[in-house]
Amino acid sequence: MAERRKLIAGNWKMNGLKADGLDLASSLAGRLNGAGAVPFDMLVCPPFPLLFPVGEAIKGSPLALGGQDCSFKTSGAHTGDVSPVMLKDAGCAFVILGHSERRADHGESDALVAAKAKAAHAEGLVAIICVGETEAQRDAGQAESVVAGQLAGSLPEGANASNTVIAYEPVWAIGTGKTATPDDVRAMHAHIRAELGKALSDAGAVRVLYGGSVKPSNAAELMAVENVDGALVGGASLKAEDFWAIAAACR
Repeated sequence: MAERRKLIAGNWKMNGLKADGLDLASSLAGRLNGAGAVPFDMLVCPPFPLLFPVGEAIKGSPLALGGQDCSFKTSGAHTGDVSPVMLKDAGCAFVILGHSERRADHGESDALVAAKAKAAHAEGLVAIICVGETEAQRDAGQAESVVAGQLAGSLPEGANASNTVIAYEPVWAIGTGKTATPDDVRAMHAHIRAELGKALSDAGAVRVLYGGSVKPSNAAELMAVENVDGALVGGASLKAEDFWAIAAACR
């Protein structure tokens, strides 16, 4: 099996106006264009209003574009929703689904995440499906069972290594400054790999990212952990220098 190529994905969340987004995206695209062969893929996921301008700014570069969510519907009377078709039209190749903030803020269930992923796949988008436990669940010894349940419920029929990426983000480490230890990450990523093996025939080729307060100072250590195939980066993805430093930690 070919070695899994690392993916460094930036989740801008609800941050950035047009000028900020264009500056950030253009800086990253320029760095990628000038770097030659690199051992990673790079992705930015801006807020919906920035998708078209950012897509235009990075056109022709290796920098990929993604959405932060999508509907499971194609079109229709669904005020405020954005369909996978629209993301594709904006130039997206990826979409983040089931992020803990969506699960918490909008009550998204595993079944809804699976429906969204199926719709994304139908439009040729790669779904980055997020899983992760809360601090209370980890303290109660339920971390592995919670993540296994989320995986089983969120993976749609037809998921495979070419259309699906998994992102493990312990909820207690998102935006808190806390980071799982390398041993914690190693154990959970091995568990995720084993659970994927029960569901997918090509589980060994699926990329599994780590997310949760990833920054330049801890990136090299985290990216070196077995079964860590890149990072889903929040706050540090809003600064070109920091985001690039995280990517440069990939070997």
